[in-house]
Amino acid sequence: MSRRAQEIVEQHTKERVGRVCVPRAPMPEERGEPERTWSLPSLALLTATAAVLLGAALWHLAMVFLSIAPPSPVRHAYAPVIEAHVYPEFAQDWKLFAPQPLRANVRVDARVRTVEGSGARRTGRWTSLTARDIEGVRHSLLPSHADQNLLRRAWDFYRDTHDRREAPTAARGALSAEYLKRIALSRLARSEGIVAVQLRSRAVPVTPPRWSAHAPVRNAPHRTLPWWPVTHDDHRGL
Repeated sequence: MSRRAQEIVEQHTKERVGRVCVPRAPMPEERGEPERTWSLPSLALLTATAAVLLGAALWHLAMVFLSIAPPSPVRHAYAPVIEAHVYPEFAQDWKLFAPQPLRANVRVDARVRTVEGSGARRTGRWTSLTARDIEGVRHSLLPSHADQNLLRRAWDFYRDTHDRREAPTAARGALSAEYLKRIALSRLARSEGIVAVQLRSRAVPVTPPRWSAHAPVRNAPHRTLPWWPVTHDDHRGL
């Protein structure tokens, strides 16, 4: 055997000898220790806790499901129980089974009328309250709920409680008008001498997708409300 071959063999022998095998940790039974087990009270407590959590989860899912499900005898019979559990923390703003989407984008504008020191009245320009909300939502990772829904829901509240002659059709008609007026005043610039505010809506039709069977909206309704007087109490808390 050549000297080079002998050196290679010796090197491999040293590597084999130098390798260290990590022994496996003995199991508890191999060490003579008793196997760890749960006591009967502990198992009973864990089982009861799991059953309570599972029951609470199923109850919550059932209440939320019934709250957004179409009207049914079960929902009608248990309406007080469902509303007590869902509102206001778990309220959902949608319905099951493909609710019909909006077919028009509604824009709400407002303007104010002021009285100058000489007694002359001046009417301001229309300001798009919806455009301000859109700017607050656009490019925001965490848009506020007020920018997304406050004005829209307030306008829907007013529209559902008034007819086309702006006469209240429900008991909460006056409340909806007062609510909408205070939102408009809070969004407009704080000007001295505001004596009245006026709102209007402009609806822009949304083109339906190709697969939709609905015809596009041709004449979206516009609405201009009368002037509402503004007092000092209307600014309170804004």
